[in-house]
Amino acid sequence: MPMQMGFRWYGEGNDNISLRDIKQIPGVTEIVWALHHKMPGEIWEKEEIAKVKEQLDRYGFNNHVVESVNVHDDIKTGKPTRDGYIENYKETIRNLASYGVKVICYNFMPVFDWTRTDLFHPVGDGSTALYYEKDKIKDDYKAMADYILSFTEKYNMTFPGWEPERMAELDRLFGEYKDISHEKLWANLKYFLEAVMPVCEECGVKMAIHMDDPPWDIFGLPRLLVNEENIGRFLSMVDHPCNCLTLCSGSLNADGRNNVAKIIRKHCDRIAFAHIRNVKHFENGDFSEASHRDCDGDTGILEILKAYHECGYEGYIRPDHGRHLWGEGPGTVRPGYGLYDRAMGIMYMLGVWDMLDRLSENR
Repeated sequence: MPMQMGFRWYGEGNDNISLRDIKQIPGVTEIVWALHHKMPGEIWEKEEIAKVKEQLDRYGFNNHVVESVNVHDDIKTGKPTRDGYIENYKETIRNLASYGVKVICYNFMPVFDWTRTDLFHPVGDGSTALYYEKDKIKDDYKAMADYILSFTEKYNMTFPGWEPERMAELDRLFGEYKDISHEKLWANLKYFLEAVMPVCEECGVKMAIHMDDPPWDIFGLPRLLVNEENIGRFLSMVDHPCNCLTLCSGSLNADGRNNVAKIIRKHCDRIAFAHIRNVKHFENGDFSEASHRDCDGDTGILEILKAYHECGYEGYIRPDHGRHLWGEGPGTVRPGYGLYDRAMGIMYMLGVWDMLDRLSENR
């Protein structure tokens, strides 16, 4: 069985791209979905899950991958209340499994999820892309948060990890993480995983942690999933087949020292979900997201796909952030999640994969 191609979709009434649109992209069998109205810590109820599954079934899509079931801050900070939120998480795992979900993507990043300074940065060819300007990520976390939240409010969009309810309490959240060191965060992550692994094993669900994006500390907040060494520590810390990775090439390669293909070859059996994203680096430390074509960025997309192919990867994969093309822009598309560039990214990946198949057949 080859890799299983997916496409992230934000749901009816929450995404300008329809399932009918996605159905016309050759090779897509999986819809990567979530209940985006749910706050971290809430139980995902069976009735809500069933409704999405019915929508996907009508178009012949699988619902095997959820991105994301976000982890409550009390779990990340190790508060006494964490056990109650972990019980809720277990119930969500059971409910998702009862409707066929096999992989749950999540992250353990403090306060902020992905971080960018420009959501529609011109890249020189008429398109725009997500951009990270290093000098803007210093001490003023409120300025960046206000920029993101003003966009979501203006265009009535919700971003996972940037829930307005949480962002309204930034000072409190930063206060709660004030004494959370890297080692404390590691310990809290281990506690969480050891608690949920028996349920994952019982249900046949893999927990697949997403890499920290970008892969370095920001605003004094610790980040863990940032390089090969830390990925190895994570997998050995809770050495269980259900404790897996969402290996994001773009998140890791925001730090150009990371060799994503090498990590794939080392840990392919523990990669449950793969994100393919290309990044262009600049000498001053800034980076821009780019098309999936290998030569348009510095991530090494061809070598990454070759590594997956040589390892016999049969897991789930999707194009990650793409550029905004052909009229896509603020108000018409979610930043990074337009239709056209992701569709072209899928065709590029499948073309590379088909050629690798042909070459291996002819050996």
